[in-house]
Amino acid sequence: MATRTVQIGSSHGLHARPAKLFAQAAKDAGIPVTVAKGDGKPVNAASILGVIALGVEQGDQVTLTAEGDGDEGVLDTLEQLLVTDHDAE
Repeated sequence: MATRTVQIGSSHGLHARPAKLFAQAAKDAGIPVTVAKGDGKPVNAASILGVIALGVEQGDQVTLTAEGDGDEGVLDTLEQLLVTDHDAE
C-alpha cells in the first residue's frame, strides 16, 4: 500500500472539471484508490461525486492511498493531476 499527501494546485479547487479528470484517472488505474481531505474520512477516488463532496479548495492537502500493483506509479499520475492548476488560462 502506498500513501501520499498532496497540496491542491487548481485555483478553484476540485470542482467539476479537475474532479472529473482526477476521478477518471483513478478509475483507469485499475487498483483501489482513496482520497481524504485533512483528517476526514477517505472516499473512493474514482467517484466524481465523492471527490466533489470533499469540498477541496486550492492549497488544501489531501491524502491519497493506493493498493495494488504499480501503486506508486498510480500515485505519481494522480499527484500530477492534483498539483496542476487546471483553471489557468
